[in-house]
Amino acid sequence: MLTLENFTSFTIRVGEINYGGHMGNDKALLLFQDARIRFLEMLGYSEKSLGENVGIIMTEAHVYYQKEIFLHDVLLASIEVSEITTASFILNYKFIRESDQKEVINGTTKILAFDYERGSVARIPLAFLEKIK
Repeated sequence: MLTLENFTSFTIRVGEINYGGHMGNDKALLLFQDARIRFLEMLGYSEKSLGENVGIIMTEAHVYYQKEIFLHDVLLASIEVSEITTASFILNYKFIRESDQKEVINGTTKILAFDYERGSVARIPLAFLEKIK
C-alpha cells in the first residue's frame, strides 16, 4: 500500500490555538483534511473527483493526541493507505513536529467512494486503485 513520509508541512497559526495555549482538539480533523487534499492532489485527484464521476466521503475518524502543538510549530505530515476494498480505504495520518522530531498527533479516517450525482456508494475507480496500492 502507498505510504508518503513527510510529504507536506503545515505551520500552526493563531486561529488554531485555544485558551490553553496549544492547538485545539477540534483542529485535528482540519489538519487531516488538508493533508488528504494535498495527498490526493499529488496523485492527480481531488475529494470531488477520483474519476468516473466518483468522489469521496469520510465515514469514520479517529484522532490520537500524543503531544501538545503550539503556535508556529511546523508539522510534517505522512499518510499511509490501508484496508483497501472495492468501495473504501483507510488513510492513516501521522504528524511530526519538525523542531524536535516528536510525533504530536496521529489518526485514521475511513474513506468511502461516493457518487454525488446519484447520492450513493460507488466502486473506487480502477486507475485510482492502481495508484494507491
